[in-house]
Amino acid sequence: MSQPAAPNPSAEPIIELRNVTMRFRHQTVLRDVSLQVHRGQTLCIIGESGCGKTVMLKLIIGLLAPTEGSVWFAGRNLAGLNARELVEVRLRFGFLFQMAALFDSLTVYDNVAFGLREHHLAEEKAIGDIVIERLREVGLPPEVQHKKPAELSGGQRKRVGLARALAIGPEVMLYDEPTTGLDPIMSDVINELILRTQQTMKTTGVVVTHDMKTVSKVADRVVMLYPLPRLRGGESQMLYDGPPGPIENDPDPRVRQFVRGEAGERLLELATQRAAREEATSPR
Repeated sequence: MSQPAAPNPSAEPIIELRNVTMRFRHQTVLRDVSLQVHRGQTLCIIGESGCGKTVMLKLIIGLLAPTEGSVWFAGRNLAGLNARELVEVRLRFGFLFQMAALFDSLTVYDNVAFGLREHHLAEEKAIGDIVIERLREVGLPPEVQHKKPAELSGGQRKRVGLARALAIGPEVMLYDEPTTGLDPIMSDVINELILRTQQTMKTTGVVVTHDMKTVSKVADRVVMLYPLPRLRGGESQMLYDGPPGPIENDPDPRVRQFVRGEAGERLLELATQRAAREEATSPR
């Protein structure tokens, strides 16, 4: 497994997973994963569907608790926090959901203002200024504030979702498949906004994505996870952990195939699995 650039040893990681295992009934999604994310770093998590990328985001923000191991934020174990303390921690995060997850019944203005109002973070007049400023930062004109999400394009909804996440002034931004469903131009707009957010607001970023253009544009560091059922005995679930540049030529063919979008041995593997299922269900 490739190694990331050595972090500043004097800097405490803002996010840390320590030997985290996540199990849902009899299905293990993450196994013994340890990971540190330092302040100001932009980490992209890549890997096939079902390898635990989004689960990792939910663990980081405390929406899920690990089956084994622990998740730490700014030196505090999330498992040791009470409900009020956990809410306070979550207010230090912004979360851009995969499909933006806007409230359909609310206007754009009310969507962006939601977190500020819900947690009493500003007076109404100040909220108005924040909403307009955040919409401007994501490239949307003031008049869009009166529209409902159904009146927006997919790219506009993503940008409103980003404006809502940024409205509370987060220290950490979490992005779940931020370019899914967008055309190449709008995908690059979102990537540019992610990059600009990290640079201007000095936030830490964790991006779950399949889009290697997103990785090459915004990542300081890349972690590739692999589905547990297809690992060899005793292998780490993290096949790659390092800078984005060398990943395309990584010695592990599974990493190269994913990054280059090559089916490789997966076609043979899928055909073998299908044949096994048909054999198991065929009449004797």
